Amino acid sequence: MSNRAVALSTAERPGKPGKAAIAGLGLLLPGSLLILWQLLGHYGIISEMLFPTPYTIAQSFITLARDGDLWSNLRVSVARALSGFLLGGGLGLLFGILVGLFKRSERLLDPSLQMIRMIPSLAVVPLFILWFGIGEESKVLLIAKGAFFPVYINTFMGIRGTDNKLFEVSRVLGFSRVQQILRLVLPAAVPNIMLGLRLSLGLSWLGLVVAELIASTSGIGYMMSDARQFADTPVVFVGIIIFAVAGLLSDTVVRLIERRLLRWQDSYQG
Repeated sequence: MSNRAVALSTAERPGKPGKAAIAGLGLLLPGSLLILWQLLGHYGIISEMLFPTPYTIAQSFITLARDGDLWSNLRVSVARALSGFLLGGGLGLLFGILVGLFKRSERLLDPSLQMIRMIPSLAVVPLFILWFGIGEESKVLLIAKGAFFPVYINTFMGIRGTDNKLFEVSRVLGFSRVQQILRLVLPAAVPNIMLGLRLSLGLSWLGLVVAELIASTSGIGYMMSDARQFADTPVVFVGIIIFAVAGLLSDTVVRLIERRLLRWQDSYQG
């Protein structure tokens, strides 16, 4: 783009805020809430035991980080969440492609999968513990169950939303089935698949919390459960914040990948 075009483009949007202004706007609400929370706790308006101030929570975070407990538990939790996400998301993508491409596969598999989807994750926890014990297998499978369905459903919807005329064009061009999948179906379904991955990641962290709170001897969820028994509320808040930050970071990574893969898409940016 020439300098003149850049100048014209900038001149057309003189009121557009910069990155610093956007970041400041996003921090305005949480920053105000933190200040209000600190003031209420400092002057004893709210219970320090039930709602420790942000300063107390920060002190607990520093202590846990310095002792190394935080990093060892976080490493275990991240490994579990990623293992469950890769297993469940990978199978969801595979089954989504299979069911989305072939009508017979849909009739054979989709009713059973939808029935499994309706079973709450908490309902299968006792069964998973009986089958696989309280080791890593039951936790990873519980996370994988939650991660499977968002990818499966969105992949299915993305493939079925592909314009039929594109399939006709691919037949005219002599594409093989593999070429159809790689050069037509998957690119057309990418927006839905990426949405499914974002939802799947969120459910992976949710499943991790459930798995670690129920039966575990390590991980951030176990750290929170252990702190609850000793009424160590600041540590519970540290665990909650760690989960929130980890979920936000993983979602940001997927959004960056999504933005790169969908550069060709001209959509409304707000």
